[in-house]
Amino acid sequence: MPRPIRVLVAKVGLDGHDRGAKVIATALRDAGMEVIYTGLRQTPEMVVSAALQEDVDAIGISILSGAHMTVFPKVIQLMKEKGMDDVLLTGGGIIPEDDMQSLNDMGVGKLFAPGTSTSDIAVYITSWVKEHREF
Repeated sequence: MPRPIRVLVAKVGLDGHDRGAKVIATALRDAGMEVIYTGLRQTPEMVVSAALQEDVDAIGISILSGAHMTVFPKVIQLMKEKGMDDVLLTGGGIIPEDDMQSLNDMGVGKLFAPGTSTSDIAVYITSWVKEHREF
């Protein structure tokens, strides 16, 4: 690829537990990606705005608060409104399997549970970007 894959890692809402997001951000950086970490307490609007400004290939949302069925649909809606159909929305955290499937059906990419290998996440993002983005 002519440039590194650009990934925005975000924590949305009042969930203040960011260790996992920082671990993922570091692992993706170690895998050769350019990572933008938004920090805590972002709104869906802030995340999508930052993703547009940074021209990212993927957005990864870490969520442990149980608000995944509110956050992901709002982010995907905003992405569609902004024409970001070629940007991956993925993430992880405490998300029940049934909810993961519902979110996938809405257009959210693969979601990862705690304990997933960081290399698996990097491989997924890389494969998705190579297939869906034009460099």
